[in-house]
Amino acid sequence: MIIPMDHALPGFLGGLAIGAAATFLLAMLGRIAGVSGILGQALDPSCSDRDWRLAFLVGLPLGAVAFAALEGAPPVQMVARPPLLAAAGLLVGMGTRLGSGCTSGHGVCGLARRSRRSLVATLTFIAVGMATVAVQRWLFGIA
Repeated sequence: MIIPMDHALPGFLGGLAIGAAATFLLAMLGRIAGVSGILGQALDPSCSDRDWRLAFLVGLPLGAVAFAALEGAPPVQMVARPPLLAAAGLLVGMGTRLGSGCTSGHGVCGLARRSRRSLVATLTFIAVGMATVAVQRWLFGIA
């Protein structure tokens, strides 16, 4: 499937922005841009560097708001019930603790640093995601 350039450009620009933010955070503060770690420490009242963590977390949805203001918000359609979403969120949180990081920490920052652990984690994320989609399509008959 060939993606028209006008559809690929936002993803390309978003990828550049993520890479720039990860590079900036590492170069300026010596920190890894793993969102689960940033969130976990931001919630810790004893954390001495909460300010940049909170600014980073606030900036994540603000980027989406800015894009929606410029391009128009895409229609949002919820297909899962709130209890299922809550359970999924808890499982993701548990997975980030067990895997010592999340997709952004391992997939963006860890791979850039040539971490073997991050390579294994990222390949695991991708494989489990593919398996989940395959099972859902099989269960619900989605082509």
